[in-house]
Amino acid sequence: MPHFDLPLEELRHYRPELPEPEDFDAFWEKTLSAARAYDIDARFERVDVPLAMIDAFDVTFAGFGGHPVKGWLLLPAGTDEPLPAVVEYIGYGGGRGLPHERLVWAAAGFAYFIMDTRGQGSGGSVGDTPDPGASGPAYPGFVTRGIEDPHGYFYRRVFTDAVRAVEAVRSHPLVDAARVAAVGDSQGGGITLAVAGLVPDLAAICSNVPFLCDFPRAATLSSRPPYQEIALYLRARRGQEERVFRTLSYFDGVHFAARGRAPALFSAALEDETCPPSTVFAAFNSYAGRERSMEVYRFNDHEGGGVFQQDVQLRWLPGHLRN
Repeated sequence: MPHFDLPLEELRHYRPELPEPEDFDAFWEKTLSAARAYDIDARFERVDVPLAMIDAFDVTFAGFGGHPVKGWLLLPAGTDEPLPAVVEYIGYGGGRGLPHERLVWAAAGFAYFIMDTRGQGSGGSVGDTPDPGASGPAYPGFVTRGIEDPHGYFYRRVFTDAVRAVEAVRSHPLVDAARVAAVGDSQGGGITLAVAGLVPDLAAICSNVPFLCDFPRAATLSSRPPYQEIALYLRARRGQEERVFRTLSYFDGVHFAARGRAPALFSAALEDETCPPSTVFAAFNSYAGRERSMEVYRFNDHEGGGVFQQDVQLRWLPGHLRN
């Protein structure tokens, strides 16, 4: 597949001028304040799994609107002292799955928490969290749910859940609250960027081929879902472009990246037609943290680095979590 986006030399300097809402920070401060009015009520219930080296906990905590959100906490078996933690967010359509699908970070010696994504979980891996806030006309999928108004937008609920997930895992006595990292691929990478911008004291982040970045360019460049959902919505709802992109501006990973401070490892794939590399570099080049690095996969599509990128993470992240 030929490269279809900007040349790599241009990608390394690509920074779009994206309009940012004047009340961006106030919007998120109010959103998170409203969520924190509900006790986190994090419950960790031990589950019996056929894994000799892993202790598994079924987790429920209060997310956006106090809605119950599920997750798994996996610990190396017999853990009796607080460990640094890795919080993972899931790709588009997927759910938390089953504990035996999620062993890498616990096997590496970390506390590992994976957050279920509300309303998803029937696309590849099973989920258990409904989305009580869904409303309004939308193109099939999740990207246009509630897109008429940022207050009702789907990702307002998801990003709030994601921040609360960090707070939930930090409440566990076997987690070192000062050493928590966020990681994710695709949608999970976009959620990771949101958390990086909203949680000021993360130890590190890993954002792989992130979705939810540079919406105006992505919606006109990518011919695949999920970004295609925006174009197809607007194809039917003519004249709504300004309203739609104003809503999306409150959720753009580029704006969150400009507020991120934690050491950051990104990845991009130059043949990625799902999350075009320019949209990934838009977030990377805007990232405010002094320590940031990018892994580039020249001949890969949206699979990106796959297990090779995971190997990079396994070698990079301990240096930021075990200090």
